[in-house]
Amino acid sequence: MFRRKASLPLLLSVVIGVSACGERRDAAPLPGEDGDAAPIAGQRTLEQSSPTLARVKRRGRLNCGVHEGLVGFAYTDNRGDWRGFDVDFCRAVAAAVLGDPDAVRFVPLNNRDRLAAVQSGRVDVLWRNTSWTMTRDASAGVAFAGVNYYDGQGFLVRRSLNLTSAAELSGARICVQGASTSQLNLADWFRVRGLAYEAVVMPGEEEAREAYAREDCDAFTADVSALAAARTTLANPEQHAILPDVISKEPLGPVTARGDEGWTTVIRWTLNALILGEELGVTQAVARGREAPRDPGARRLLGVDGEFGPMLGLDRAWARNALAAVGHYGEIFERNVGSDSPLDLARGLNAQWNAEPGGLLYALPIR
Repeated sequence: MFRRKASLPLLLSVVIGVSACGERRDAAPLPGEDGDAAPIAGQRTLEQSSPTLARVKRRGRLNCGVHEGLVGFAYTDNRGDWRGFDVDFCRAVAAAVLGDPDAVRFVPLNNRDRLAAVQSGRVDVLWRNTSWTMTRDASAGVAFAGVNYYDGQGFLVRRSLNLTSAAELSGARICVQGASTSQLNLADWFRVRGLAYEAVVMPGEEEAREAYAREDCDAFTADVSALAAARTTLANPEQHAILPDVISKEPLGPVTARGDEGWTTVIRWTLNALILGEELGVTQAVARGREAPRDPGARRLLGVDGEFGPMLGLDRAWARNALAAVGHYGEIFERNVGSDSPLDLARGLNAQWNAEPGGLLYALPIR
């Protein structure tokens, strides 16, 4: 049985890491580029069949749904500028579609309103820690365009409790966000193991985090990425640990409104281009440079060869614009949530399939 040991009172301190991005400059044209490609068969058909793509182009701005404030993923810095892992994917889409990564209106959304905002058209795409589940895919009126972060649910506890496993939480009070997959996963995991616990259900993730900081509960459960972010906001982060147990699979990815397959395809391939960029070694610096790569795959990715952008209703340099704006997947990961960030998360499952050790990232071929 779980017995709470003496723990130090905690004060909640919101600490937002400010990481200045390098000054953006427009990418120089690559050899072999001759401006916009002539329309090809099916180009206008795809563009006209996607009301969202047409609307974004007509508006000249992408409306992107993000978290209200999650360190490392989506937050505003001291100047009021949006930063983070998901924010960079929003900027990549704006660069791919509009040629300008700054042509984005960030719409902060809570857990309750996020999918409704997609369904109603309030946002064009949602890049917010949202798990791809069968219920959402089949009945929520939305479509998932891919996975940009493989996560899993875990537990944040005070080191003073000397816990080594979630199995030792029998009888504990556990803070969890209500009406979420986290609450369902928590119930399933304890039921299967025949363990008792007391759920301290809060209306939102931030409220659950604050309750844990007040010591209203013994543990806080959420996605491991959210726990890592939450730990940075505590008065003494080093006094808290994330237990090694991961009790669920949480594939997080961009969400679009169902019924606009053309737009979902644009989002899917923009994400894929950033993953492929890392696999092929096409960094932000390479995408901004003037020298054309010799690798055939990299040439197709950057729009030097082929007419792949027009297939999506976009410019030939759509992927190059995205890469030049934010870098490839690995660069986005490291500066926002990886070793170059306060979260210091390992790549783990989010490593490339051919890395050592390998992960789940696998880019679809552009051919």
